[in-house]
Amino acid sequence: MKKLLLIVAIPVVAILAVILALVIFVNPNQFKPLIVEQAQKQTGLELVVEGDISWQFFPSIGFELGRTELRNPQGFSQPNLFKVDTVGVDVSVMPLLSKQLEIGKVTLDGAEFYLETLKDGAKNIDALTKAQTQQAEQTTAAASEEAAESQRSASDWTINLAGVSISNGYVEVQDKQAGTYIKLSDISLNLSQFAFDHWTTADFGVKGEMNAQTFTAQGKTDFKLAKGLTSYALKNINFDATYADATNKIESATIGLDTFEFNKVNNLNYALKGEAGGMKLDMQGGGALTVDETISKVQLNKLTLNASFDGDALPQSPMKVDMASDLSFDLTKSHLSFVLEKLTANAIALDGKADVTLGDIPKVRFAVHSPNIDLDEFLGLNKQAPTGDKPASDGNSAPIGPEVEPDLSALKTLDVKGDITIDQFKLANAKMEAVNANFSINRGVFDLTSFSSKLYQGTISATAKLDARHSPASYSAKQSIKGVHVQPLLVDVADNDMLEGTGNIDVNVSGKSLTPTGVKKNLVGTIAINFTDGAVNGINVAQLIRENYAKFKGHSLEGTDETKKTDFSAMTATLKLNKGQVSTDDLQAQSPLLRVRGKGAANYLNETVDFTISTSVVGSLEGQGGKNIDELKDITIPINVSGKWADPKFKLVFDDVLKQKAQKEIDRGVEKLTDKIKDEKTKEAVDGLLKIYSANLVLWSREEPL
Repeated sequence: MKKLLLIVAIPVVAILAVILALVIFVNPNQFKPLIVEQAQKQTGLELVVEGDISWQFFPSIGFELGRTELRNPQGFSQPNLFKVDTVGVDVSVMPLLSKQLEIGKVTLDGAEFYLETLKDGAKNIDALTKAQTQQAEQTTAAASEEAAESQRSASDWTINLAGVSISNGYVEVQDKQAGTYIKLSDISLNLSQFAFDHWTTADFGVKGEMNAQTFTAQGKTDFKLAKGLTSYALKNINFDATYADATNKIESATIGLDTFEFNKVNNLNYALKGEAGGMKLDMQGGGALTVDETISKVQLNKLTLNASFDGDALPQSPMKVDMASDLSFDLTKSHLSFVLEKLTANAIALDGKADVTLGDIPKVRFAVHSPNIDLDEFLGLNKQAPTGDKPASDGNSAPIGPEVEPDLSALKTLDVKGDITIDQFKLANAKMEAVNANFSINRGVFDLTSFSSKLYQGTISATAKLDARHSPASYSAKQSIKGVHVQPLLVDVADNDMLEGTGNIDVNVSGKSLTPTGVKKNLVGTIAINFTDGAVNGINVAQLIRENYAKFKGHSLEGTDETKKTDFSAMTATLKLNKGQVSTDDLQAQSPLLRVRGKGAANYLNETVDFTISTSVVGSLEGQGGKNIDELKDITIPINVSGKWADPKFKLVFDDVLKQKAQKEIDRGVEKLTDKIKDEKTKEAVDGLLKIYSANLVLWSREEPL
């Protein structure tokens, strides 16, 4: 038993002896001049160490430095650039006897940093960089003097620093020139026992404020460093953050990695939950991360996203979003490649690929495909407005604010080119198939180089350009519609079946301004229409002629219930648009009974029309009552359409009809008489009588019946 006690007592006595030797023979305060001097030399600022440097013997052998401050230059709001309440240093014991200070661990408790930029751009850290520059310039010239002074001040001690641990840290960054303020508090960093080629656990935490924004971050990981720092590895990586400002609140944003090693696949997971942009969001996903040793290529394959968004600002709420994709990034070329296997947002599905080359203006190239997009359903356009949204019955409406040109300045920062293919597409209830669009946006110019689609048994193709480099923006568009069945298109889009037929339409327009009124006021160009085998519903021209001619003659016409419809075999027109007005002088339509020509104008600013349709009767207009007006055959009958678009008025102009009818009678009489009369004087006399007859015929035709 005595031998056992002796064995235990010997190391205890040795340790006590070492501690006693440290206390008696090594005075830690002899380091103060060295520390102050080195700080002055390295920073150019005054270092103040309050109190003595004392030994500490628990939990390890070392010494403790009291409150220490590094003073700010004159003119800054804070007295210190850096201060710390306590600095604890763990040291190796035996090297101290050889005047070697090997620091194993430095613990900083209550360390505070104050970084400040004045309105004139001066920074308190300028003194640090200036001192470093001056020291580098004076190193050669003052080497011998510095060595001698170091010898006197440091007493030939050698100092080495191995690491630092921080608790209760604080950082304040104030930029009065930019008007920004950042505060980091409760900064902590803890490392477990460290040794090369062994796993070490590290965790950190911080709270922050940036102007009106607040955030927190904390994390933990295990890492392993090889000797010589030739390689390292990480595992059990977890990072969690929160964020809040006046309108957004991220409750949790987490990133996790099971392991991280270069040239190996590392499983990644992430999640985010909170409120942003007026909507609630809940996102989670994962992927396979690979990074090469030179950190030049990053791959994130099998990247998934499963998210839910909920908010009034969304076209549909809640919105479920699922994504699966592969991503690779070449840092040497600043090139990002993205392959989208699928992206679904409720009923909309997309797939495609994209390439991005980073630069002052990122270069983006992409191709996107969707089997079906119903924007009416997605945007809620097919839902009727609630009763409460209808305008008041008194006809008064809320005042409308001034129209403002849209801000298209963001287009100047884009270099985008892409293709969009949609198998089935629906917008404003118009149904399209095989939609293909190719467009580009290059520094403010949007160019729709091609657009094609199947549309109601026909096709549509278009090109367009929008120049947003100046405000208001200017634009031009060309469009060609071939073989489209017009009536089902109008029924779907405008709930209007007024026009039937197969339509060909060519559009060539240009203008400037994108406000509703600006578009109307500045739009110019032409629209050429060519309809075949159709009809105009809502008006029966033949019946209109019969009824009005009967009234004009004072005759009664038995009531009929004929369909209000005018058939035509062909209808063509060229519409000229000129800053608020559309006009034509070549409207033509043909049917078995009628030949129609038209000219006139419509004002789409005040939605009025003044149009005259000249109709020639070429067939029988006999009605159900057995009456006919074949006497008007081959006579042109003008029909004037005027008034508001919503309630147009139709008027037949019979004065011209009667003049034509009288002239027709004259021409017939002259033809018969001139064949028989040979004397010129007699012919002149007959001509005069026929003119009088013609005038009386007009008056007679307009007399009321007895």
